[in-house]
Amino acid sequence: MAIVEIKVPDIGDLDEVAVIELLVKVGDTIKAEQSLITVESDKASMEIPASEGGVVKELKVKLGDKVKQGTVVVLLEAAGAAAAPASESKPVPAPVAAAPAAPVSVASSPAPTASSFGGSADLECDVVVIGGGPGGYSAAFRAADLGLKVIMVERYATLGGVCLNVGCIPSKALLHVAAVMDEVSHMADLGVDFGAPTLNIDKLRGHKEKVIGKLTGGLAAMAKMRKVTTVRGYGNFVGANHLEVEETSGTAQEKTGGKKVIAFKRAIIAAGSQAVRLPFMPNDPRVVDSTGALALTSVPKRMLILGGGIIGLEMGTVYSTLGARLDVVEMLDGLMQGADRDLVKIWQKMNAKRFDNIMLKTKTVSARALPEGIEVTFAPAEEGGTAPAPQVYDLVLQAVGRTPNGKKISAEKAGVAVTDRGFINVDIQMRTNVPHIFAIGDIVGQPMLAHKAVHEAHVAAEVIAGELQGNKELVAAAFNARVIPSVAYTDPEVAWVGLTEDQAKAQGIKVKKGLFPWTASGRAIANGRDEGVTKLLFDDSPEAHGHGKILGGGMVGTHAGDMIGEIALAIEMGADAVDIGKTIHPHPTLGESIGMAAEIAHGSCTDVPPQKK
Repeated sequence: MAIVEIKVPDIGDLDEVAVIELLVKVGDTIKAEQSLITVESDKASMEIPASEGGVVKELKVKLGDKVKQGTVVVLLEAAGAAAAPASESKPVPAPVAAAPAAPVSVASSPAPTASSFGGSADLECDVVVIGGGPGGYSAAFRAADLGLKVIMVERYATLGGVCLNVGCIPSKALLHVAAVMDEVSHMADLGVDFGAPTLNIDKLRGHKEKVIGKLTGGLAAMAKMRKVTTVRGYGNFVGANHLEVEETSGTAQEKTGGKKVIAFKRAIIAAGSQAVRLPFMPNDPRVVDSTGALALTSVPKRMLILGGGIIGLEMGTVYSTLGARLDVVEMLDGLMQGADRDLVKIWQKMNAKRFDNIMLKTKTVSARALPEGIEVTFAPAEEGGTAPAPQVYDLVLQAVGRTPNGKKISAEKAGVAVTDRGFINVDIQMRTNVPHIFAIGDIVGQPMLAHKAVHEAHVAAEVIAGELQGNKELVAAAFNARVIPSVAYTDPEVAWVGLTEDQAKAQGIKVKKGLFPWTASGRAIANGRDEGVTKLLFDDSPEAHGHGKILGGGMVGTHAGDMIGEIALAIEMGADAVDIGKTIHPHPTLGESIGMAAEIAHGSCTDVPPQKK
């Protein structure tokens, strides 16, 4: 017997390709020509076969690795002589069109040793899903649709997680009301005066709760239709194949003292994240996180937002429209980090009337509760900077980020590695370091967005179903999205996807910009909202493969979030300026600004003054 190396053969004009599927494992007996791995580039996917038969002794690659001609794939104990050189390997099958693979998640953590569980189980399933948020319920429902027996563990009384209950959905219900109020206030200039609005805060809060109830009730009904069993409580691993649930009851998450043990074949961790609470902030009802802000118990006269990100600015928009004056403090040099500065500049100009103070490069260092309000002390974030004197606020919103719940589920008892910050690393199939346990959503890393979690959920559920049912097509599922869009649902909205102009500059990527001002949009002018801009960025590096393809884009303006999906699709499809510009957009719409931005980049737009030669 000889140990031989099976290498990647000549794969034509492809350079490095990503491993998206492992088709064999250590100990397998394989035949010559049997496929070992599946690889994928931005042009094609293909299977890499064995040049001869034998027993797999060691896998030299893992999911997400980049390989090329000559890379060792497996060490094989061959029955015959030593393996032929790589140049004599059999050719790979003809490639088929496919999307590119996504990069592997952040660096791995040391793997703990799983605990041994010797007790009995109260329930058994194919898949247990920990968490009932957008990622969790999507994973549970997809797995059930594929014929698996599923148990979903959720500690709250309703499904939907942070997003549906105390996040995305209730905030958008309130933001819609705020947007209508702001819009109506401008109508007097057009000859229609509705008068000053009268606020019934209890009725407004009731509207928000009704929206939440409709959606969460629908989820409960769909779980029942799919025969997904929901167990309410805190889930903690007690072994590699067992989860103990401390049961909860009531409208919140009070523990009943009861426990259930679930035995599972596969697990999907969708335990999400929680808002960061600064340790020096007093425990006072006038200091809230996003959940407390959405409770909408009253409207403060003066409100401080800690953190200049999307969540804080969205809630600030609501409270400002209802009558609050705003201050915002941010350690970095600008609000809404992640979006291009030119888009944020337009937003900030439109929203200047909401703020008394925008304190950039400033940090909060202490706070104390006084009868008249919360006194907050500031300091410069950089040496040599300045900071305002202490200020007193009626309400302080902590919106300085979220932390993952990776350390709250006893993952180490299942052998799952968790980083110091609480994240769980996964490969492009959402698999943790423990092969039968998967993780999705906020807990696997940025961006912490519901729409990312849903797509990851489908991947995990499909891979699991493929493994349990022997379905090769499902087993090959992978999270390989090129881009994930972001939206600030403020007024105006700011949306972006792919590379920003700032990122392209930092990475030395030459881009051609198509910038269409909404002052040239008939629909925006008719709406009285022509402050917006649509920007597209195209590859303008002559040496780059795929010259001219769209790399990113962003918008500031009303309904920007509803339109950013077209730009995301264009990036996924590898479109160029001609593809987008020659796609006929309906007129007059805000969406046609995307086509016109592409025409500007191409030099063929007739809706703006001629470009200087």
